[in-house]
Amino acid sequence: MQSIKKIRGLRGFRFAGARCAQAISLFMILAGGANAESCLAPQRPFVPRDPQAARDYADIIRNDFELYIRDIQGYFRCLEEERTRAIEEAREVTEEYGRFLELVK
Repeated sequence: MQSIKKIRGLRGFRFAGARCAQAISLFMILAGGANAESCLAPQRPFVPRDPQAARDYADIIRNDFELYIRDIQGYFRCLEEERTRAIEEAREVTEEYGRFLELVK
């Protein structure tokens, strides 16, 4: 009796299925990035509780705060741009839906 693995075409089918799943995954990743920008919030600066450690690393901590303040401003700009884009898209989709409803009356 032949094993299932030896049935002609099954190995090719498995390979094609895997390639199809990879293609779908790649498409979802790329399509998601095309439709909406990812706005990533910056990480909060760390301040040690130990006063001596805070003094020892004051320059590094100060720099971390300055970077955070700069990056949070960029994050707010990104959120505003995404909000504007989403509102425009919603308006366009609403108009398309209205045209669709007129077509199917």
